[in-house]
Amino acid sequence: MALDRDIALLSAIPILSLFDRDSLRLLAFTAETRILSAGDVLFRKGEPSDGAYLVVGGSIAMDGRDDGSPAPLIRAGALVGELAMFAETERPATAVAREATTVLKLSRKAMHRVLEESPDTAKAVAQAIAARVTGLSGELSGVRRTLLAIDE
Repeated sequence: MALDRDIALLSAIPILSLFDRDSLRLLAFTAETRILSAGDVLFRKGEPSDGAYLVVGGSIAMDGRDDGSPAPLIRAGALVGELAMFAETERPATAVAREATTVLKLSRKAMHRVLEESPDTAKAVAQAIAARVTGLSGELSGVRRTLLAIDE
């Protein structure tokens, strides 16, 4: 059954692994499946975002560079635009299918509904995001120390 497959795919994503089965079922049920051909644009750099995309099959190139360097590939099982599930953002890169690709769109609206209906899930997500921000802050402090040491 496709719904069970989608729930399994969603539960493999670290931030979504914090969700209970009913919350994952709601996300999977509301997810929009898109099938892309090689060269199709999923979204463009600078566009407002309204959700994330789970790559179910195929691959997506994320091209946000202006220097012509190779675009990183996002493969099956990866989530593109995770932050867009929780907050309004602009797309930082253009996403282009490199081959026949299937994605599930997880809308911000559905995510907010799930978090409103499941306070325990919302708390777990908030704690996970806070831990990420704390970790990033520590990494940035280390970079700052390194840069200051270079200047000395």
